[in-house]
This record gives sequence, structure tokens and C-alpha cells, in this order.
Amino acid sequence: MLRIAVPNKGSLSEPAAQMLREAGYRQRRDTRELVLADPDNDAEFFFLRPRDVAVYVGTGTVDIGITGRDLMLDSGSSAVEHLGLGFARSTFRFAAPAGTVTEVEQIAGLRVASSYTTLVRDHLAKQGVEPGAIVHLDGAVESSVQLGVADVIADVVETGTTLRAAGLEIFGEPILRSEAVLIRRADTEAPAGLEILTRRLQGVITAREYVLMDYDVPVSLVDAAVAVTPGLESPTVSPLHDREWAAVRVMVPRAQTNRVMDALYDVGARAIIVTSIHASRL
Repeated sequence: MLRIAVPNKGSLSEPAAQMLREAGYRQRRDTRELVLADPDNDAEFFFLRPRDVAVYVGTGTVDIGITGRDLMLDSGSSAVEHLGLGFARSTFRFAAPAGTVTEVEQIAGLRVASSYTTLVRDHLAKQGVEPGAIVHLDGAVESSVQLGVADVIADVVETGTTLRAAGLEIFGEPILRSEAVLIRRADTEAPAGLEILTRRLQGVITAREYVLMDYDVPVSLVDAAVAVTPGLESPTVSPLHDREWAAVRVMVPRAQTNRVMDALYDVGARAIIVTSIHASRL
């Protein structure tokens, strides 16, 4: 039976559960459940704190898990990334009072506050920078400078609005670009069931990133239309009752849907229809 650790709460919890549901796995209905068996898929789910998932996977207590890339690296465990899942994306960066620190090298000798101290320590070591201290905080990292606990912070940055409100300014290149990831233990054989889970999750990711587009186009313009929509391998082109027209079906990146529709219309395609994909295998 495949033992899978998933986040019990937080921003990763519901998106992970939704992805697993879409992949055909049973998920809990009551958040108080900490263990859930899915005999139809020969799997068992363990609901853990997001920060603990990588630790349990790294020790082999569970076979695989879903957590953030940042949490996995900060755990210091022997877990490794197996598959990026495409949700809960974030950027991890340094920030300091405006005008005080502009380069990572200037962190040498300064106090750095973060909730991800292992990640920060490893990153600075790779840069050859020795901070004065790395201060671990579980929350309100952006307030640590004003409260005199630190000189610099390292935190997840989305829009930067919260940092600016605290008088802080981002500097340097991103420490890490994170997202939800499927992880496994390093240097071990793939557990039974992992290949199927991976294929199903990849199918969900593809279904979320692509749409199915159907359109009619004059036969004389098929090549021009196909140049706009080449598809993953090649579009499906079928004759219509009117032999001067053809029907085309193809997968198109969801984010480009309207741009592609406009381009097809300009080429001469008509009856352009877009349909969501619920599942796929490529």
C-alpha cells in the first residue's frame, strides 16, 4: 500500500486535496481525520503539519508526500523533489530597511530573521556570506527589524505590499522560487504505486494548463490554421459534409486561449469552440 503524507492545514491543504480528488483518489470529508485509507487505489493518506511532511518522507515513515519546495529544503531531511505540482507558487527573498542593504554580500555580520533558517543559512553559505546571526521566527517576520530583533529579513514575497508597509525594500536575486511538490525519499527504489500516482497527477496538471479547441476551417487554409495551433503532437483534422471545409481539434495552452482564437479567426477559421479538459494521459 502506498503511504502518502499530505498537509493537514494551511494554504497547501485544500489545493493538494483537490488535485488528489481530480486524480481519482479518495480524500477526507472531516478535517479531524488524520489517517484515511483508499483501498480502491491501494493507498493510505496521513494528514500532517506541512513542515513535518518532508521529515516523515525523509525517514521512510511514509513513502511520498506533498509539501512546499521551501518547506522540503528547510527541513534538512533526505527527501527530494519528484514532481512539481504547479500550485502554491511563491518567491522567497531578502528585504531590509530602504537604502540600508542593497547587495547580498552586505548581509555579512548582520542579523537575519526568517521562518526558514536552514534555507537561508544554506543559501548564504553558497554565496560565501557569513551573517552575524540567523534568528528563527514563526510569524510576523517583517516586524522583526522595527522591533530590533534583526537587521535583514528573508521571507515569502508575493506583491511586496506588506514589506513596503513595514518600511522594507527587497534586494538581491530570489533565494528560491517555490511551489507545491510531490517528494520522495532520496536514494531508494520508487515505491509501488508511485508511477501511477505520478501519471495521474501529470494528467491533472495538463488538464489544468490546456483546453481543447475545435474549429472549422476551409481546406485551403488548414496549413495556416495548424501553424497557429500545432498541438502537442499534431492536431486532428477531419473532413466535413461540405468537402471544402475541415474540422480541427487540438489542445491549446489555457493562458493563450483568446489570443489563439483571435489568430484563428483572422486566418479564416469559424465555429471556434473551447472545452475544458477534466483528465488526460499523454
